[in-house]
Amino acid sequence: MQVIHSLFTDIYANYFATTAKNFDSDQFTLVGKWINIGWESWYSECSPQIKLVEDFTKGKYPIENAIMKVWRVYHYSRITDLWGPIPYSKFGNEKTSVPYDSQQDIYKDFFKTLSAATNVLNAHKDKTSAFGSNDIIYKGDVAKWLKFANSLHLRLAMRIRYADKTMAKQEAEKAVRPENGGVMESNKDNAFVKTETFYKNPYNTITQWGEFRMSADMESILKGYKDPRVQNYFDKAKPLDPEKNDDTTFIDRKDDPSGLEFDYEGFRNGQTKTEKAKKLNKYSDMAAPYRVNGGEGPSWPVMRFAEVNFLKAEGALMGWNMAGGTTEDFYNQGIKASLLEYGYEDKDLSGAQYTISTSLPLGFQSNNSNDAVSKVPVKFEGNDKEKKLEQIITQKWIALFPNSEEAYAERRRTGYPKLYDRAHSLNPDIPKDRIPRRLPYASSEKTNNKKAVDIAINKYLRGSDKGSTKLWWDQK
Repeated sequence: MQVIHSLFTDIYANYFATTAKNFDSDQFTLVGKWINIGWESWYSECSPQIKLVEDFTKGKYPIENAIMKVWRVYHYSRITDLWGPIPYSKFGNEKTSVPYDSQQDIYKDFFKTLSAATNVLNAHKDKTSAFGSNDIIYKGDVAKWLKFANSLHLRLAMRIRYADKTMAKQEAEKAVRPENGGVMESNKDNAFVKTETFYKNPYNTITQWGEFRMSADMESILKGYKDPRVQNYFDKAKPLDPEKNDDTTFIDRKDDPSGLEFDYEGFRNGQTKTEKAKKLNKYSDMAAPYRVNGGEGPSWPVMRFAEVNFLKAEGALMGWNMAGGTTEDFYNQGIKASLLEYGYEDKDLSGAQYTISTSLPLGFQSNNSNDAVSKVPVKFEGNDKEKKLEQIITQKWIALFPNSEEAYAERRRTGYPKLYDRAHSLNPDIPKDRIPRRLPYASSEKTNNKKAVDIAINKYLRGSDKGSTKLWWDQK
């Protein structure tokens, strides 16, 4: 999973750009061996364990079984949002050929499964010992699992709104109803996987090699907004040899916000091998908590209260019943919740109030024409519905970090935030001003489960197993 996260979703969400000469996925080469690793990790390691525990708890331990149903939905939502049609309902059939389900059918089952699970959890929400000490997310707190399940339900409902608006509205409104248990209400409800010796933060691998740095988009948006979270996401740029203090000219202070020194430097995604030879690893690395060099690292975010607010903001923007509150209320609450995660009040780096700021993103280099492509302020204003959606998703993109799987899915779904084109693309099927819409199937699957894969491609993907092929929910 770390391979998919670092080599695909991190760079397709434009959180990071890569400095490694042979990491061509940043130029849209969908490297088969990396796809194979990701697919096999999910289907050889994670999926069997989930099925084992769900089957074992069925009929014996209703609370634990309901939690496993929720986790199954979360797990498979990650897989289908990368590939589309996948083995789902028939996984574990003990046959050599496993049929694929359409993404539309998978999402329908997600909602059905979550509804069944939340009914059980809602009836036992006073319990606090599910799975005992083995629950590394909520320590057995059923009430928190219930809120997470409903929040996940809301996330998935919003995902399909361009594909099936009626179903999306129905499921989103169901998810937020107080009588169903409600959604996350504060940062105390955030879902994080606790890291430990046997489950480390995925960045524990890549921080040892220094192959990823801040993207131009992260610099442009965080700098323009004077966003204090930059200090928690990235480190300041620095010379390769601090003792010699060499090569400091790349720290560009001419493009800093007025009256503010901003030494966080990013670079454009899609650099060629020649361009990468320019020692790009002098640019901003991940912040110190992520640079654990093989250690456990910080807990890993699954879903957070800030995201729930942005989902509700989008629902309210559509006129859906989000159980009270306006679009602007939810939008501002989402920003404040994310800032509070890192100990900040509603202030930018200059000390001014963040949520009413009219500052705009800035270009990432002062010596060329790379002006910012995102043109929306933080302050929520105006009557343009699409501009408001852009503001919601732009702030959501910031708050989701480092959850690039979700940020990449939202970028495909909405087209926001507006980010720089690739400098270069090596994929003739995906021009530099576009992005991959999915990952092709693993070659191992095409060999071992060929009949099922061929049916899925022809029946559900319009005959095209390409990175440019849109998923069912990707219909904007």
